[in-house]
Amino acid sequence: MKVKLCILFGGPSSEYEVSLRSAASVLSHLHTEKYEVFTVGISRKGEWFRFFGSYAQIEDGSWIEDPNNIPCVLSPDTSHHGLLFNDGHVEFIDVVFPVLHGENCEDGAMQGLLTLSGIPFVGCSVAASANTMDKAITKTFAERAGINQAKSIVCFASDFLSDVQTQTARAVETLSLPIFVKPARTGSSVGVSKVKRAEDLEKAVMLARQYDEKIILESGISGQEIECAVLGDAHGEVITSIVGEICPAQEFYTYSAKYDDENSLLYIPARIPQSAAQEVRTAAETIFRAMECFGLSRCDFFFSSDGQVIFNEINSIPGFTSISMYPQLFDASGLPYADLIDRLIELAGKR
Repeated sequence: MKVKLCILFGGPSSEYEVSLRSAASVLSHLHTEKYEVFTVGISRKGEWFRFFGSYAQIEDGSWIEDPNNIPCVLSPDTSHHGLLFNDGHVEFIDVVFPVLHGENCEDGAMQGLLTLSGIPFVGCSVAASANTMDKAITKTFAERAGINQAKSIVCFASDFLSDVQTQTARAVETLSLPIFVKPARTGSSVGVSKVKRAEDLEKAVMLARQYDEKIILESGISGQEIECAVLGDAHGEVITSIVGEICPAQEFYTYSAKYDDENSLLYIPARIPQSAAQEVRTAAETIFRAMECFGLSRCDFFFSSDGQVIFNEINSIPGFTSISMYPQLFDASGLPYADLIDRLIELAGKR
């Protein structure tokens, strides 16, 4: 008997387009003989629809205009255990795979609804999702776990902008230039700036503020960008992938460099010493366990020019697009894309 699998995509998030690409890729790689698939799209406005069209429509964004879309919601009533339609009809669901990214999607909000529904789902718990989404909280966990990371300042944009001169001087003195300015709770490098001149910090803070009032100012690291995929249960077996390297075509791995610039290069395995690669894998598992993650996460690091492994951030629902590192890293580790999805769904069922 096939597993009734609901794939959620879209969502009211700055990473809406990434979710569409990820979902189309996941759907195209599924072992279709194992699953009865229910595709449910969420518009930018937060409207839910059961979608019956092609994967290409999801990828190019035209799915929202499909006349066959049927409004529905994921019911928080555990007796429903599935999708609730306007006419009162309920469709039972075995497992949900929220192929969603960014705010309202991987920050614990969606995980709260999924938890209330009583339906097993792929990915981290409410708390772990919220904690990994917040870079400031993540830094606290990483510090307590003894993980090496870049020097940083956490502040609120309003405080910085209330006294730009003093705050700028403090940041430059503490962190030195260049400084990365990041919204605390976004992904895919949305709202991130690399600041080389002190006079540009105010503009970078204002950009980050468009996405989050809470911001991170972080010392720039000269070195290679390294990633490691993680699969498992923080309180059980955890598997780390082979380590990969990203060479962005742009000055750093911006949103457009990740998803639009074909000149960005990926190296699997990463071009770093084997001892450093093992250090990355060990640190990735340590962080995964410290944050109490479940199912999947991708941990990002730098291998600095002076030979240090430096933790950057963790993503609880990493990209699953055709060019995303998470599935590619596990494929290179001997776990093909379709089998990786099977493992994630099996883990969800054991929750």
